[in-house]
Amino acid sequence: MTAPVSSAAPDTGQMRQALPLVSVRNLDVAYGAQPVLSGVDLDVRPGEMVALLGASGSGKSTLMKSLTGFAPVTGGTARVAGYDLTNLRRGDLRKLRSDVGQVFQQFNLIPRLSVLTNVLTGALHDAGPLNLAGGFSSRHRRQAMEYLDRVGIAHKAKEPARALSGGQQQRVAIARALMQQPRVILADEPVASLDPKLAGSVLQLMREIATRDGIPVLVSLHVLPLALEHCDRVVGLRQGRMLVSAPVSRLDADKLAGLYDEEGTSRDHH
Repeated sequence: MTAPVSSAAPDTGQMRQALPLVSVRNLDVAYGAQPVLSGVDLDVRPGEMVALLGASGSGKSTLMKSLTGFAPVTGGTARVAGYDLTNLRRGDLRKLRSDVGQVFQQFNLIPRLSVLTNVLTGALHDAGPLNLAGGFSSRHRRQAMEYLDRVGIAHKAKEPARALSGGQQQRVAIARALMQQPRVILADEPVASLDPKLAGSVLQLMREIATRDGIPVLVSLHVLPLALEHCDRVVGLRQGRMLVSAPVSRLDADKLAGLYDEEGTSRDHH
């Protein structure tokens, strides 16, 4: 697991020369005879924020799920945080998932519990005998408050999660992911339910996490300008195949238009 965040920013250029923490080669995913992804390649290195783009049904969610063992890898190779998805040893799947922080479109918070407790649930994998009933250590509580302060909502710590706005709830979800001390963050449409201003602020926060902490972020998006503004690279899927893989400096909306058509629907499995 990564060490707690230090105040000194790491050398971003050096981080991006490091070995990728997500490495996918010629990946196939199929459900029975139904192919969903075919021949996908992907690298995500420390310090990077990579956008995953594509129309509804292009395979974005399936790719995300395949990286944590929730979708079957039926061909090719996939390594995430040092784990080989095609040859996971017994017991390693849980370890993999504890090393991967996940942020979802619907936040997946527990509405009645406090903001602080929701963040603390990110530490359940290493809390030992402690649990929601028995409480958490003072170290975990201090750490959770630090992350809430970092995402800008420490003042909401005692409020129930349901009392927060959508943008605030997503910040809680990001703090919860950080509480895992993840090696990688996967964010599946994390701003789809937010207005453009809030969406930009949430993506800016995630970009800061990638660059400052060295935690690579793979984020699926459906708004091209947000991807081009906040991410380092774009990987584009269409009908389960990789159509684009390039730095944002070499892309614009016209070059990405081919990702969006009326054909590739109903292939993505949610």
